[in-house]
Amino acid sequence: MPARRFFIRDVHQVGEVVAIEGSDARKIARVLRLKSGDEIELVDSAGALFAAALEMRADNVAARLVELRVQSDAKTAMIDVAQSIPKGRKMEYVVEKLSELGARALIPVQSERTIVQGAGSTKVERWRRIARSSAQQSGRRDVMIVADTVAFDAVCERMCEYDVTLLLWEIAAVEPLRERLPGLLANARTILIVVGPEGGFSHIEAEAAQAAGACTVSLGSHILRTETAGLVAVAIVMYEVG
Repeated sequence: MPARRFFIRDVHQVGEVVAIEGSDARKIARVLRLKSGDEIELVDSAGALFAAALEMRADNVAARLVELRVQSDAKTAMIDVAQSIPKGRKMEYVVEKLSELGARALIPVQSERTIVQGAGSTKVERWRRIARSSAQQSGRRDVMIVADTVAFDAVCERMCEYDVTLLLWEIAAVEPLRERLPGLLANARTILIVVGPEGGFSHIEAEAAQAAGACTVSLGSHILRTETAGLVAVAIVMYEVG
């Protein structure tokens, strides 16, 4: 069923007819070859899940919302990841897997040792399409936000918006996370995980993050790849916050 799940803008109610546009409309008509009356699932901007019946027309695709299956709800904790942009196409993997895990947002970061210099709007738009596709395939009821690329300094400025910020640093003191995280994450509803590039964060960046309120943490004695570290951290934090 997730393959027939699509996302619509705004908040809706049972009985409304909503238009489906762009790539979703093409997928319904040309790839899935669905017809009027076929059932799909639609998720609105509030995260409400509807059963809908297609109304195929000559010039567009629409659907009537016939049943509210799951009401919108608030997550117990919201996790954002500020990921230093890795080289090659590794970011596409990061986007897909963070979306599957349930991260709320991904913030691409240009840090001091980032090899890739800049990520233009074309790349960011591609990452957003991957996040949307991953949401459909994994069955989540929202699409992970992919923000515009920012400098590391801008991430530090935003740390005050979160209850807890965890900066993954390979030379941070190695302390068992099972002992440290319960205290750090107690009652936290907004959590930011900051991941460095292939070369890691510089001491200057780590100190700036700590001055902004971040806690430096280690994921153990082994150094993980940048495209792996964030996924591991998100999984651990989600387990901790339930």
